[in-house]
Amino acid sequence: MANLRTEKLNAEFQRNIYDILKNKVKDPRLTEMFTVTSVVVDKELTYAKVLFSIYSTDEAKKATTFEAIKSSAGFVRQQLFKSMRIRCVPELAFFLDKGVDKDQRIDDIIKQIHEQDEKKTEPSNQE
Repeated sequence: MANLRTEKLNAEFQRNIYDILKNKVKDPRLTEMFTVTSVVVDKELTYAKVLFSIYSTDEAKKATTFEAIKSSAGFVRQQLFKSMRIRCVPELAFFLDKGVDKDQRIDDIIKQIHEQDEKKTEPSNQE
């Protein structure tokens, strides 16, 4: 029963955190596209781990955007307290989600393998 409650809270926090960062945070360093991939709240609602994916080919802009997100943690927590009907808003810790990068690398490798296989199976025009 408690597990279902934390799952619902995780989803609600995820939606609200994204909405606050996208619409209410006015930091000019938030230049790159991002998404909140998951939120994991502990049972006592004292700590929440928030995972982000930032979509950018420029590593410097990606790092700057993530720093802007991290620096807005206090504001985001304050806005969560206002928008959610919850007695205690957990302390937020922001992390980059490395899983998305790994998935992209795996997709690229598979794509390269398929391209190599297609080159090997193409009929040669040596007739």
